[in-house]
Amino acid sequence: MIEELAVVVKIDKHQVWVESGQASACGGCLQKTSCTTNAIGSVLKKKSVPVDCDMSLQIGDKVMVAIDENLLLSASLLLYLLPLIALFAGAGIAEALTDNSPYADLWTAAGAILGFLLSLWLINKAQKLLILSLRRPIVVKKL
Repeated sequence: MIEELAVVVKIDKHQVWVESGQASACGGCLQKTSCTTNAIGSVLKKKSVPVDCDMSLQIGDKVMVAIDENLLLSASLLLYLLPLIALFAGAGIAEALTDNSPYADLWTAAGAILGFLLSLWLINKAQKLLILSLRRPIVVKKL
């Protein structure tokens, strides 16, 4: 399990919404002016994430959130590998269909873009089904 410190920002029935409690990777050193981690963290807004929880918590509580490594790996493969495969498959299919066309390169590029966009649409549609079937992050303990 991969664990992360978080702060509760919203409470639902069996879910809490948490934000990461850590502001930078190094914990806030004196070199903030030259630190790229601090620069990226200050530009990106904090995003709340829903997490399953059966404990009684209040807004502002610090909690330890955990996620299974296998879930993280499968989500990474789905989000990174599938669009890449679809991009190459779309290009290959378009190239095979437009072998002697004067605009074969243009059709190949269009096929690659179409395959990529189709994979993103399929991932978006399948996301709800996968979230329900896979384990989600959980609150391990209150700190």
